[in-house]
Amino acid sequence: MASVRFTVTPTKAEDLPGLSDTSPDISSRSGARVRFGSRESVNRSDPLSDGNSKISSVYINNTHGGDDDDFYDKNLALFEEEMDTRPKVSSLLNRLANYTNLTQGAREHEEAENIGEKKKAGKSPQMGTFMGVYLPCLQNIFGVILFLRLTWVVGNAGVLQGLCIVFICCCCTLLTAISMSAIATNGVVPAGGAYFMISRSLGPEFGGAVGLCFYLGTTFAGAMYILGAIEILLMYIAPKAAIFESKHPDGEGAAMLNNMRVYGSVCLLLMSLLVFVGVKYVNKLASIFLACVIVSIVSIYVGALVSAFKPPTCACWGKRTISGHQLCDGQCSKTFLFCALPALENGTMTPTFDPSLAPALLEKTTYIWEQFCQGPEVNASCDEYFLSNNFSRINAIPGLASGIISENLWSSYLSRGDVVEKRSLSSSRDAQPASIEQPYVFADVTTSFTLLVGIFFPSVTGIMVGFNWSGDLKDAQRLHPHRDHPRHRHHLHHLTSVVLFGACIDGVALRDKFGDSVNGQLVVGTLAWPSPWVIVIGSFFSTCGAGLQSLTGAPRLLQAIAKDNIIPFLRVFGHGKANGEPTWALLLTALIAELGILIASLDLVAPILTMFFLMCYLFVNLACGLQTLLRSPNWRPRFSYYHWTLSFLGMTICLALMFISSWYYAIAAMVIAGMIYKYIEYHGAEKEWGDGIRGLSLSAARYALLRLEEGPPHTKNWRPQVLVLLKLDEDAHVKSPRLLTFASQLKAGKGLTIVGTVVSGNFLQSYGEALAAEQTLKHLMDKERVKGFCQCIVAQKPREGISHMIQSSGLGGMKPNTVVMGWPHAWRQSEDPQAWKTFINTVRVTTAAHLALLVPKNISLFPSNSEPCAEGYIDVWWIVHDGGMLMLLPFLLRQHKVWRKCGMRIFTVAQMEDNSIQMKKDLATFLYHLRIEAEVEVVEMHDSDISAYTYERTLMMEQRSQMLRQMRLSKSDREKEAQLVKDRNSMLRLTSIGSDDDDDTDGAERDRPTSAAGGGGGSAEHHRRVQMTWTKEKSSQHRAMHSGCSTPEGFRDMLSMRPSIVSKSHDASASSCSTLPGPPRNTEGDENYMEFLEVLTEGLERVLLVRGGGSEVITIYS
Repeated sequence: MASVRFTVTPTKAEDLPGLSDTSPDISSRSGARVRFGSRESVNRSDPLSDGNSKISSVYINNTHGGDDDDFYDKNLALFEEEMDTRPKVSSLLNRLANYTNLTQGAREHEEAENIGEKKKAGKSPQMGTFMGVYLPCLQNIFGVILFLRLTWVVGNAGVLQGLCIVFICCCCTLLTAISMSAIATNGVVPAGGAYFMISRSLGPEFGGAVGLCFYLGTTFAGAMYILGAIEILLMYIAPKAAIFESKHPDGEGAAMLNNMRVYGSVCLLLMSLLVFVGVKYVNKLASIFLACVIVSIVSIYVGALVSAFKPPTCACWGKRTISGHQLCDGQCSKTFLFCALPALENGTMTPTFDPSLAPALLEKTTYIWEQFCQGPEVNASCDEYFLSNNFSRINAIPGLASGIISENLWSSYLSRGDVVEKRSLSSSRDAQPASIEQPYVFADVTTSFTLLVGIFFPSVTGIMVGFNWSGDLKDAQRLHPHRDHPRHRHHLHHLTSVVLFGACIDGVALRDKFGDSVNGQLVVGTLAWPSPWVIVIGSFFSTCGAGLQSLTGAPRLLQAIAKDNIIPFLRVFGHGKANGEPTWALLLTALIAELGILIASLDLVAPILTMFFLMCYLFVNLACGLQTLLRSPNWRPRFSYYHWTLSFLGMTICLALMFISSWYYAIAAMVIAGMIYKYIEYHGAEKEWGDGIRGLSLSAARYALLRLEEGPPHTKNWRPQVLVLLKLDEDAHVKSPRLLTFASQLKAGKGLTIVGTVVSGNFLQSYGEALAAEQTLKHLMDKERVKGFCQCIVAQKPREGISHMIQSSGLGGMKPNTVVMGWPHAWRQSEDPQAWKTFINTVRVTTAAHLALLVPKNISLFPSNSEPCAEGYIDVWWIVHDGGMLMLLPFLLRQHKVWRKCGMRIFTVAQMEDNSIQMKKDLATFLYHLRIEAEVEVVEMHDSDISAYTYERTLMMEQRSQMLRQMRLSKSDREKEAQLVKDRNSMLRLTSIGSDDDDDTDGAERDRPTSAAGGGGGSAEHHRRVQMTWTKEKSSQHRAMHSGCSTPEGFRDMLSMRPSIVSKSHDASASSCSTLPGPPRNTEGDENYMEFLEVLTEGLERVLLVRGGGSEVITIYS
């Protein structure tokens, strides 16, 4: 036996199938391939060749012959035919070297890339931790809310409730950051950030809905930062730059809003142009803005130590705070005395003293007097509270050692129009409410704990800003978790700021939102050292930088959503400039941000983006918790400091904060997200990203299936679990698509639907045909709007495939209990005799499997879903009890719009010994208990009805079946024979119906050709006179003569009922339902069985033959 030789040779990559196009860099690598050959073949090499001669024909799949690449990669020869689907490890690692070249797991991304198209080499992401993570987060966290609203939040809520607000918000973001770090380290996070995490964890519907909400939140955040910058500009930097002014106090608010709209729109335009020019300029400015923020924060802490040496003051009248803008003359009293000098002659003083020329002290009113009184005169009518109280000054910043924190511990919420008061001061009387025209400091909004939560929360939302840049980071998995460590310091800064403000600043100044009590200065700026301008300039640049970050991140988020193509009408926003900048997305972002600018109120915009951010955080926590509980094999995050309890706690806090801050905004945000979800579900592109919802569905399905296995279903829970058997033609088209329409009309029971077909052939060779057939069934199911599954089985014989399908369809308790199949059309003229034999075999298989069987005959005449029946009846011929299927099916059909207007009639059969009147009453009572509305009719059957008609039809069909088997007629001859038999049937029907009343009269005799099978299998034709009256003697005689093809008594009974069925149900324009008898046990009578069914349903347009499965399907109990 020849030994096997393994030869290891160097590898080249140019000729490796499937790798030269996908891996251009692999040519620089080397490898080895093993060649298989025998020692004998090596020894038979050409002796004249040199030592490096190549072995040619003995290698597997060798096509190179004797060229230089003969030894190339032959160590993987066994895998050579699979290289296109199973690439080498070296090529796979080469593609993984840069994750930006790796697909995101969606098939659509792979289909979008042309294999032969050479893509331009894009610039690899270079942003690191500082520029991509720290800086955007710091600018959003230390932003507009910290400098403009945190002091006001502390003043209204108090230190204790202020700490509670900050603690709840910080806990929410901290828990979300933990969940986000776990998801971020569980794989590559390309562009899209939070949207990518949620969509790949919870599916495209949740991802698209929450992603768009997060996009709207980020866009409105940009509008909020711009409004904050304009507020700082117009109120603290350049108040005289206001375009709109109002001389009346009532119009000052409206004028300020108009100024905000104008300047905000201009600022938004400039920022959008800067972002459009390039992100690199935004990053360069971001460093300068961040330096200003850090200097401002340091100045606050330093100012808290030195502010006590020269603190600013606030003016109060009694308890009420006076606006510092109203002290324009510097007089802090009602009146003041001034010296009035006498008039001098010639401008010189006389040397002698004259008492009449001594200076007089006169009392003059101040500017404040004119604000509270009706005139500058001393005796003018004035406000009572003004006259009964005096002016006082207090330190706006008493300092850390003053103990002012004891006054600021508790909340002091105000209603709109209330005057900011200092409670520790005394007043002589409680006067009437102050007028807005008086120079007090008023509250512009009604404050509450919930309102302050909604306003403050945007100051802790910076954790997501860096994720919008995830596509531009060097390694998002490594950089994002590092952000959680400085998050603790950010939370600590917010908590210490609440205590610092409450311990250093007086409550009057804290509750003054715009700093009117401190001469129009920024309240937090009065605490800064060495000058309030440090805070003013720093906060202005901080808000501008945060606005730029939002306008930069939001378009990238929208671009990622648009590129995934889950929302068709957003596809245009996935395009941009050549370098990938989202130009169209930036334009839409600017337009939406302009809506926030037009609102022009920082306090109204903040709760809006709070809702969107909280919804995004909620689903991030849900995604992490769900993945952790499902324990998916792909869930392997590098960040290990997470737990599902923390995720669900964060989710609960997010949901609570949504309704705490504003319940109507929360409902509106959920409605918007729900509408987007349903839109994506019905009109969006189908995506399969291996999301957690699919894993949850699998777990829930497994749990439900195991629960269903605990016992058989109760009768009350029975519903049709339908297996629809369809037949495909040679062109893979469904022959009877109306069968699926009928099955969809039965779906009022909301049961399982499996659509199956059988492909003849071998599985290895017919696998492609099976896939094509499966796609055809899916397309038809989508067209008919049938929710279910399709199954295609490849078998050598159709009857075997159907048998296998009936046995193997379904899983556990979700197995079909009802089979729907079509009637073999034109089975008499069919060239394939296996069609009707397959039908009978299917009836036997369903009976053996204890499944119900529905056979719609003349299915093409059944109404479609677009053709409702305006009138008619569904007639039920209840001959034998089948578990209640005949009662339940018409009820289910009438739940559909097609059959809703149809009535229901139930016919039952009474023999001579039965009391038909009592049967009708009992049946009506039974239907009443079943809660089914139907008309009841009892058909009386006499013994004499089993007469000439029954015998003639029975004998004729038996003889014809024998004749066809013996003569083996051709197709044309069978058609002629069928037409002849049909004409005779019509004559016989007229004769028998006309002679039903002649019980004692013998009918006329007829000549009929018959054929009988002998013992040896031969055949002979003879004519026999048949008498029309059926007697016991004739019955015994005929049974003895035709023992090989005898007819069951049940068939004769049903045939005797046929005239009644035709006469009663011929006008039933809807449908007729009747019991389907089982086929005979002797297979030799199969053709007779088909003939009996043809006779039974002849003359009826729409017939549904029903065979119960042997179990009760309907009950009278609740």
